[in-house]
Amino acid sequence: MGEAYQTIKAEQEKGISTIVLNRPSAYNAFTPEMNKEMIDALRKASKDDETRCIVITGEGKAFCSGEDLAGVDEDTNHADFLRNRYHPMMKAMKQTTKPIVAAVNGTAAGAGMSLALAADFRLVQPETKFISAFINIGLVPDSGFMYNLPRLIGYAKAIETAVLGKPITGDEAYQLGLATEVIEREEWKEKVNQFADALADMPTKSITLIKRCMMDGMHQSYEEALEKEAQAQRIAGLSCDHKEGLQAFKEKRKPIFIGN
Repeated sequence: MGEAYQTIKAEQEKGISTIVLNRPSAYNAFTPEMNKEMIDALRKASKDDETRCIVITGEGKAFCSGEDLAGVDEDTNHADFLRNRYHPMMKAMKQTTKPIVAAVNGTAAGAGMSLALAADFRLVQPETKFISAFINIGLVPDSGFMYNLPRLIGYAKAIETAVLGKPITGDEAYQLGLATEVIEREEWKEKVNQFADALADMPTKSITLIKRCMMDGMHQSYEEALEKEAQAQRIAGLSCDHKEGLQAFKEKRKPIFIGN
């Protein structure tokens, strides 16, 4: 991609689109410009035929500290604030057809935690902290936080996190099933790249269908979910990657998937 953004960095290499939140001096806190640039980068990566995996991470010590409160005052209409700024970004996350990896390199607080929760996979360091900072300023968690967190770790731990404000460490996130892997800092870049590379080598269309079925299945009856699975399997069965996977199985070799 190589887009000229002001608050993020975005590039595509070897099937992986990497989006880096790039305001390290402000711990990568969100601004209106960052929200817009994130939406643009996510949509372009989703539409890019060469992209088979998206990685979101932060520059510097933090992943994302949430909203830059310098732009918020007591007269702010918080509902409109969310509808105009954060809802489009979070919808872009959920609508993205490619698998999304949040490489949570440091603290993910407030809307930064919400961003990580919206990803399909979360890679963390032992020092990583997920913090629901909303309660500290008399607000409720937003940007999909209260939708995603209970589904990921259950109601009891989710409400404890949201109300009591106790951070979830990287190791605890793994134990809760919130994190996919815990990676030591000295191995961080190598292991994140390996994880993304492995995803990019998988049958992308199948991953897209799995994402859609699982998200829709949260709101469907069992019968509706079965039919959705059948439709998805029909689409997957017509893909080039299915044909390649079947042939490779018969030939007892590793399949080479092309993403369609």
